[in-house]
Amino acid sequence: MKFALSPEHQDFGASIRKLFESGQTPAAVRAWSGDDPAPGRALIEQLAAAGAFGLTVDEEYGGLGAEPLDQVVAFVEIGRAAAPGPLVESAAAIPALLQALAGTDPEPARRWLPGISEGTLTATLAVAGRGGRALAVDADRVDLVLLADGDRVSTGRVGEPVRSVDPARRLFVIEADETVAAGPHVAAAIAAGFDAAVLANSAQLLGAGKALLDASTDYVKQRKQFGRPIGEFQAIKQKLADVFIGLDLAEPLLHRAALTTGSANRTRDVSAAAVACADAAYRAARTALQVHGAIGYTSEYDLSLWLTRVTALRSAWGTPDLHRGRVAEALRAGTATDPSGALT
Repeated sequence: MKFALSPEHQDFGASIRKLFESGQTPAAVRAWSGDDPAPGRALIEQLAAAGAFGLTVDEEYGGLGAEPLDQVVAFVEIGRAAAPGPLVESAAAIPALLQALAGTDPEPARRWLPGISEGTLTATLAVAGRGGRALAVDADRVDLVLLADGDRVSTGRVGEPVRSVDPARRLFVIEADETVAAGPHVAAAIAAGFDAAVLANSAQLLGAGKALLDASTDYVKQRKQFGRPIGEFQAIKQKLADVFIGLDLAEPLLHRAALTTGSANRTRDVSAAAVACADAAYRAARTALQVHGAIGYTSEYDLSLWLTRVTALRSAWGTPDLHRGRVAEALRAGTATDPSGALT
């Protein structure tokens, strides 16, 4: 199995990156954190025009019917830009959930997926865990809120806000409203949506880690001590090399997970990618903060947008410990276990 991206994938990634390279993305992220979602909505509309929301949606629902790897390529660039909005939920989790439900009840997919694919319908998703509140990102700024809980999917009512370490990830408590689907088959559909979200979230983490490495490399070439750029010092070189190696090793695990999403090993591979990408991005964030020094702590400096994003995304769709547990369970069983265990 080959994990290198094809020229077509590379060109697609470059097109998404170019979309964010206007220099306005950091300002849009800060505006989204406050009371001005307009710049962020403009970015989301551009992503929709590029087909990012319909990549893994079947053509019968207005999507492109592409492979999960195409979506991974897009989300690496989304993470590299630290773009705001419920992108994982709209582009990955909800399409996977609704299409998994369509085998039994196609009506929700027919109702919502065409609008999501076109970008005319924004959506977010909350997944209820054992003993905790169900939280959704940007629930007050979307057209559709869904709540997945056990063997039931329902529309959601927006409750109280919850403070996030990343101001651009605006969290809200979600309560159940009208039932969309219920029954034993729904738990497997929720698990499919969860794993799709984990995969996209991991790609975001990898992209954010790459952005942090690039920012750190540029900075150490400019900052001087003792009349020399600090990037010439062996200790700095070693730290950045460790970051590069971590990101480089995580990437094929991410690609493998994208290529095996339809197999029995889906849960194992997705969780392995989640652990590797989270660890690599966190190392990139710590190193970036160390090499930048005090300026890295300031919210006015753009580096903070990626530092807080990585911190939030590490546990957004399951903590590293949860995913290590899923990998260990799958290895003990000799194959991937029932992915519905991800939600406990």
